Amino acid sequence: MRMAELYPVGGKTVLGSHLFTAEDIIRYARQFDPQPFHVDPEAARHSLFGGLCASGWHTCAGWMKTFVAFWTAEYVRLKKEGKVPPELGPAHGFRDLRWFRPVFAGDTITYSVTLLETREQASRPGRLIDTILCEGVNQNGEPVIRFESTVMEFA
Repeated sequence: MRMAELYPVGGKTVLGSHLFTAEDIIRYARQFDPQPFHVDPEAARHSLFGGLCASGWHTCAGWMKTFVAFWTAEYVRLKKEGKVPPELGPAHGFRDLRWFRPVFAGDTITYSVTLLETREQASRPGRLIDTILCEGVNQNGEPVIRFESTVMEFA
């Protein structure tokens, strides 16, 4: 099967949701993005954001976490149905990353993916390059993150 057979071009698929707790925000930020508004609730209160908020990179990692969980479950489901799931390879990169608003402690972000385009890789027959739109919205339906990515698909 091909991704486009499972998920039509232009159709949005909800991957799942992730709750950003204060503890997780601080733990992630201490290791990867130790800016005061990510690691210190009091400093965050007096910052531009007005409260403890997740690193943008943390929101990206949340998208990947929900995507991997979703795809792992889909892969198993398709196999149980006797279908041959597509093999997905590494991403070639991303572009147009946007962080629209902060993700605060207590926010739940629902992530989605939309297949935008699929094309044959010219140099390697049987391999496709899928362009996907990756998005996340908070519990109020407000966009918090969006980016495009290209992912390799093996036949």
